[in-house]
Amino acid sequence: MQHGPAVRRRKLGAELRALRTAAGLTSGDAARLAGWHQSKVSRIETGTSGAKPADVRLLLDVYGVHDPQLRELLLVLSGTGDGDGRHHWWHAYRGVLPPTYRDFISLESQASAMRTLETTVVPGLLQTPEYARAVTEAATEGASEERLDALVEVRLARQDVLRAEPPLELWAVLDEAVLRREVGGPEVMARQLGRLAEASRLPQVRLQVLPFSAGAHIGVTGPFVIFSFPRTSDLDVVVLDHLTTSHYLERKEDLRAYSEAFEALASHALSPEESSEFIAGAAAGV
Repeated sequence: MQHGPAVRRRKLGAELRALRTAAGLTSGDAARLAGWHQSKVSRIETGTSGAKPADVRLLLDVYGVHDPQLRELLLVLSGTGDGDGRHHWWHAYRGVLPPTYRDFISLESQASAMRTLETTVVPGLLQTPEYARAVTEAATEGASEERLDALVEVRLARQDVLRAEPPLELWAVLDEAVLRREVGGPEVMARQLGRLAEASRLPQVRLQVLPFSAGAHIGVTGPFVIFSFPRTSDLDVVVLDHLTTSHYLERKEDLRAYSEAFEALASHALSPEESSEFIAGAAAGV
């Protein structure tokens, strides 16, 4: 179990090592071509030290890597990205967002798919503004109106990944408690359930409800998110949220365990079609 930055360093180092090997270069060759000491290449590849974006760009040039999407992904792992700035818009909120949340958003912005189990609240990518504010206010008791406004702005801005080209593919399993918990009052909850019903019809969104009648399940231990990335499964990561921080799991055995758990939860949940009807019923007070 690691915090986000450590996981990103290790994943970045592993990917750079694989690219160096594919280019037929030793670490000494890479260091010579980059004008560095060999120890610097070794520290980057083992994740012992971070790599600046300029360092990553130089190594990718040395390895002959020109794929723009792969370069962008590796630059995000180093803490930034190229392009028009869309992938690091959250930097404007550095004074408001804790580092682990910024890490989460940066991974979310580059992921191709996201699987999530939610046991308490609606996934942030599907929240209405009123619902997002009610959840944020409850989670940050005593926060100023200015900070609340900024956090809600961030929550809503994150939803752009569902409208990107290509969009993030979201597969969410929602415990029935998510639909029954009255967040923000009856009117706010009614609009939120309507938003879920709309989202369930989007081609990039798959929603499944795990009803109370399913009984105890493996998800009772808490919610989790699995991010998957284009081109390589080696960058996939599991995120566990806690009150004051988030933890990131990267080991293959952890990824396998959580992927199997998610598949089991999905198999016990209602189908997407049944879930859509269930959500509509909850909205109607059934």
